[in-house]
Amino acid sequence: MIRLKKIFIFLFLFNICTYSLAKAVPDSFADLAEGLMPSVVNISTTQTVKTSSNQFPFQFPPGSPFEEMFKDFQKPTERKASSLGSGFIIKKDGVVVTNNHVIANADDILIKVNSKEYKAKVIGADPYMDIAVLKMQTNDKFTPVEFGDSDKARVGDWVVAIGNPFGLGGTVTSGIVSARNRDIGMTRYDDFIQTDASINQGNSGGPLFNLKGEVVGINTAIIAPGQSGSIGIGFAIPANAASKVIDQLISFGETRRGWLGVRIQEVTKEIAEAVDLKKQEGALVASVGEKSPADKAGVEAGDIILEFDGKKIDTMRTLPKVVANTQVGKSVNLKIWRNKKLISKNLKLGRLESSEEFKAKKSKTKKPKEIEIEELKISVRDLTSDDINNRKLNNNIKGAIITEISNKSPLNGLLNINDIIIEAQKTPITKSSDLKNVVEKILKQGDKNLLLSIIDNNNRRRYLGVKLK
Repeated sequence: MIRLKKIFIFLFLFNICTYSLAKAVPDSFADLAEGLMPSVVNISTTQTVKTSSNQFPFQFPPGSPFEEMFKDFQKPTERKASSLGSGFIIKKDGVVVTNNHVIANADDILIKVNSKEYKAKVIGADPYMDIAVLKMQTNDKFTPVEFGDSDKARVGDWVVAIGNPFGLGGTVTSGIVSARNRDIGMTRYDDFIQTDASINQGNSGGPLFNLKGEVVGINTAIIAPGQSGSIGIGFAIPANAASKVIDQLISFGETRRGWLGVRIQEVTKEIAEAVDLKKQEGALVASVGEKSPADKAGVEAGDIILEFDGKKIDTMRTLPKVVANTQVGKSVNLKIWRNKKLISKNLKLGRLESSEEFKAKKSKTKKPKEIEIEELKISVRDLTSDDINNRKLNNNIKGAIITEISNKSPLNGLLNINDIIIEAQKTPITKSSDLKNVVEKILKQGDKNLLLSIIDNNNRRRYLGVKLK
């Protein structure tokens, strides 16, 4: 009997200890959701999409009797495209955080808080980490939320997502942290929190909360085979990394990331063995940018960076994230494996956004400027290398690509959007301003006839005579 009592007491105490070690499963998320809902917003954007409405896989030659008959089917069209997303308020005066892809290229941004809508402007955006900061244009006061320490989020912790899936608004889902430090190949700075809380289209930019009501992540991406919607694999940008970018966007309107100036690659097992590295680790320097901080410090191609500013570089993907999060101008020490020996290099970290590499990449992705040629009632822009690559054109081709044609244009029905004007009056058009200058010149001379050489949407070159009004 005494032995049975001892066993009972042991089991009782064991159950108490086990219960105390485990976090209690919440009975409900209702109180948490109720307090957080006023701080989560719905975001809707509109942007203008210009397309050619030519419904035929061919064009009628100039002067064809069918040209006039079917010209209404070939008119350029302009339509408004809309998209939906989520966001959350971080300041009482209406500063909102969301994903960059939610508001990219938007003409208008509307933010809905409860049942009231506000126009918003972009304070700053970072496409690299997919973060944007907006400001509602109002004097109203709002309820902000706070960022938590995402480094303390553990696999298995409860999390709650609130957002605007499929435009439904105010939707709460729950789950757990499924994994940490996920790299899904979206950007060089991937370090996602994975969660099984349901995230769908429209949840982008919304907050992922812990049970204290703190934002531990920004919901950004999902894996959805065949666009099937949420299958329980969603990804959020960790709050610690996001908050640094957000602070910079608010303070400067742009990011200020550290820059080393090297191109790197993975250290494979074979490479590690070849250079007598004990294990497969670090980032292999493939090349060093001229006059970069790494170049000035004597870093060479073939070096393997094992440590940066006291932080271990376990894989290639670790280095860009560590460098980017280090203060610009800081003096740092590198531990490098070179010629089968460990050496040290000291350098002063540069700024990524000031580097020639970044400027070149930014100018390449920057939307080309459009100019209006009033005399022709069209808008054109310079032909870019992307246009040439996408359309598989000859690399030597230059010209002005049509982006808009008015119904009152003398070219309406003769040319289409995306046709490329390469000559005017036998004068080569190397950029949009050349076309404008030629047209103005012939009108000034009193000439009303314009001879154009164009490349159409099917990449065929042809000549076109136009009578100017």
